[in-house]
Amino acid sequence: MQHSKKSIPKIFFNLLAKIGLDGFILGIISAIVIARFFPEPGAYEGQWSLKSFATYGASLIFFFYGLKLNKEKLIHGLSNWRLHLMVQLSTYLIFPLVVFTCFKLFATQSDNLIWVGALFLSAIPSTVSSSVVMVSIAQGNIPAAIFNASISSLVGVFLTPFWINIFFSSGSQGFDIADIILKLIFQVLVPVILGLLLNKHFGKFADKYKAQLRYFDQSIILLIVYTSFSESFKHKVFEGYQVAELLLLGLLMVGLFFCVYFLISAAAKAFTFNREDRITAVFCGSKKSLVHGTVMSKVIFANSLSLGVILLPLMMYHALQLVICSFIAQRMARHHEAN
Repeated sequence: MQHSKKSIPKIFFNLLAKIGLDGFILGIISAIVIARFFPEPGAYEGQWSLKSFATYGASLIFFFYGLKLNKEKLIHGLSNWRLHLMVQLSTYLIFPLVVFTCFKLFATQSDNLIWVGALFLSAIPSTVSSSVVMVSIAQGNIPAAIFNASISSLVGVFLTPFWINIFFSSGSQGFDIADIILKLIFQVLVPVILGLLLNKHFGKFADKYKAQLRYFDQSIILLIVYTSFSESFKHKVFEGYQVAELLLLGLLMVGLFFCVYFLISAAAKAFTFNREDRITAVFCGSKKSLVHGTVMSKVIFANSLSLGVILLPLMMYHALQLVICSFIAQRMARHHEAN
């Protein structure tokens, strides 16, 4: 009986993991709840504030990310150019066009901040680790997944601000595209390149401690989520939003995922990709990065009191894409093994 009681938490967390709800997603939910009831530490401004630590930590994330990249493997991965082109077009063309079309058709003044978040979501890079994990589970082209996730991160420094400028060029946000790109270069691109240059000397260190580095990445993201929502809760930005509206947003994020997923699937079949390349195309092309999104949001929407609301579509999409892709990847693997 005692053994059974001890195993209940383990069974519970194993069940959550199977449906894609890992400890990180639970951590995000906890960070939002803490921000709701204790916003002051996260909203505090100062040299030694949590916001400052989040900014410095974000640059370290990308340094360690570059440290894990291998220049030779990246160059070797260039050969499968049709697959790479499809993934990048999915991330930076299909996504923005789908969301921007919906924005033009359905947006109202009352839900403007949510649409800002949805448009921002559509323009950010593809996620790295979870894309590779899903491709691995489904037995797809893993080297191509690593290559595309890496390239997506780098080109996003330029293409994300490009789309933001198009989306809001006629609005009142007043984005300085050159300033945004410059800040992203210093906060994202420079640390990645520095890490890549040091890969020869410290790459083995990064591989050895990749689990610990992953926890560091997640801790910084949780800190960014907490400080962003603390600011929004402190200034009562969420007042007026009903639970039904948030549930509807979740359903729309599911619809967005499947819309992009099926468009990529159709394109991959039309170009006669083999099974492994189709898997990589749909998983890498249909996902969005919470890491890049939270970091870029602090640059693009700097000093915005509504950053918590703007990040809502991204965080919902991130959680839902993990759940949905977990099911799809496992189903693909079972189907492949059965044949």
